[in-house]
Amino acid sequence: MSDKIYYLKSCNTCMRILKELNPLPSFVLQDIKEEEITVSQLDDMRKLSGSYEALFSKRAKLYKEMGLKDQQLTERDFKHYILEHYTFLKRPVILTSNSIFIGNSRKTIEAAKNAIHS
Repeated sequence: MSDKIYYLKSCNTCMRILKELNPLPSFVLQDIKEEEITVSQLDDMRKLSGSYEALFSKRAKLYKEMGLKDQQLTERDFKHYILEHYTFLKRPVILTSNSIFIGNSRKTIEAAKNAIHS
């Protein structure tokens, strides 16, 4: 698995984090709106994160609009929604050799930065 960052070019937070991370040239950047996540990419992320739910953004506007917050979602549901619409992937997702960093919390970004530049 190569070093990779899944992000959204139209997301100011993602762009600020990318700038802050200053990833090495070996990193592959994938704008998830322009290049959809594949089933195998999502499965690889799940293997590292432990669940699809960990990759799912409950902050997405569609989450509330579709009434998903009032439902009991299963792992299968989380996978389905992430594959159906890019907005459901918690961003950014940063993959390094055998680590995954999900989301934009300060702690997560600091840990990712240390992993990238260690």
